[in-house]
Amino acid sequence: MTESGPQGSQERDTDTYDVVVIGGGPAGENAAQYAIEGTGLTAVVVERELMGGECSYYACMPSKALLRPVQVADTAGNLPGIERPRLDVDAILARRDSWVSGYDDAGQVAWAEGIGVDVVRGAARLAGERTVAVTSPAGERTLTARRAVVLATGSDPVVPPEYATALPWGSRDATGVREIPERLAIIGGGVIACEAVTWMAALGSQVTLLVRDERLLPRTEPFAGEAVLASLRAKGVTVHLATSVTEVSRPHAEDTGLGRVHGGEVTLRTDAGADGRTGEEGDPAPGEIVADELLVAVGRRPALSTLGLDGVGLSADDVTGGRLPDWLLAVGDAAGEAPLTHWGKYRARVLAPAVAARPGQGPDAAPDVEGSGPAPFALDPEEVPVPQVVFTDPEVASVGMTEQEARDAGLDVVTATVPTGHVAGVALLRDHPTGKSRLVVDRQRRTLVGATFVGPEVAEIVHAATVAIVGQVPVHVLRHAVPSYPTGSEVWLRLLEALPVELRAAP
Repeated sequence: MTESGPQGSQERDTDTYDVVVIGGGPAGENAAQYAIEGTGLTAVVVERELMGGECSYYACMPSKALLRPVQVADTAGNLPGIERPRLDVDAILARRDSWVSGYDDAGQVAWAEGIGVDVVRGAARLAGERTVAVTSPAGERTLTARRAVVLATGSDPVVPPEYATALPWGSRDATGVREIPERLAIIGGGVIACEAVTWMAALGSQVTLLVRDERLLPRTEPFAGEAVLASLRAKGVTVHLATSVTEVSRPHAEDTGLGRVHGGEVTLRTDAGADGRTGEEGDPAPGEIVADELLVAVGRRPALSTLGLDGVGLSADDVTGGRLPDWLLAVGDAAGEAPLTHWGKYRARVLAPAVAARPGQGPDAAPDVEGSGPAPFALDPEEVPVPQVVFTDPEVASVGMTEQEARDAGLDVVTATVPTGHVAGVALLRDHPTGKSRLVVDRQRRTLVGATFVGPEVAEIVHAATVAIVGQVPVHVLRHAVPSYPTGSEVWLRLLEALPVELRAAP
């Protein structure tokens, strides 16, 4: 294989591989790894920025590095006999920097090359069937795939045009924060916004959260958003619900770099909305808000605009709708699926063996490798629930459907809901824990279709629900999975006991 490294050497004008992966984030890395594992095939990953992608440098890893000290301090502040620790901002940011390796991806490149995956630097576009053109400062290089090209380009943050001229922070600035703005306005009420509020407020910003929806975390059970909202307000965060930002003005905007305040003051005008339910305790939101920085966290979209899809007769809708030719696949955020690292990696593990098993094209194609490498997964993706954790205070961990989603899908469901803090193992973690937990059970099949846990450290509980849903374990069998005492997993016992007797008994 061609020698390549952190600088992406380009010794040949054209290279041919069995699999060409565009995007070096977790989904792309897994797609390349699993496509060639145990097969003798070749793969290359094309990455325009850092190997490891958004998760490693700008999302999952730095955000959790910032949040963990805050969580520990909150826990200590809720335990008698311990003085609440003072947060050392410089030390927290330094720890964040260590977790992102100082934004140096040499380790990720070494890992890829160590398993036989080449790395090529540059911007990739589709130049024809099984053909990828890569442009870099060193020139243009053409890569040809014998079996398939995989799109794993991730997603980009959505920044409405009316906000763009103010040069607002995006999620990268929030996780890469260098200067703590005294006053920070955040637009959004989803996962990114709620997590960013948590660490920015703890680091010293006076935060105002402007949420277009009527509640936080709208894709979760309603009690989850309510618990997070109450916690944020108790910490001094100003939250305005059902609020639209109609105008953003920043006369002295300046691109000062990642995580630094981007110029002068930002002025936002808001619309209280038709029902007026926008402010603290129902008060209308002020018509004008002035902040030192603005963070826009209103969603992400698949990063497909620079791939030259129209040149091969495709559109972004074709990619996210799965209408692709047999030589082209998409995984992770790029496919329009759940924008979660673990989901993108899972989907790559599912699809990669099928890529390896495809017949090769071209005179130098390797023999078919059907039966080699890991076997394709048997489950239909529609049968696999998507788990997610929101690392707020309290934590929110969920998998599968909410009660409303299950009912909207036509299922006859029964739910069990209990206060999470009533479990001894949870109550021992901190005084006065908040939050609820819920199971959603299909009455006909007697199996779980969804679960939500809200409370301290519930991130470590949700995987049991994922296993139960994937394994279609009947409720009466789950009762024999004995939780250790005293641990948070005892919430399972309380939830199962709260279900109707007829579901708990063996049929």
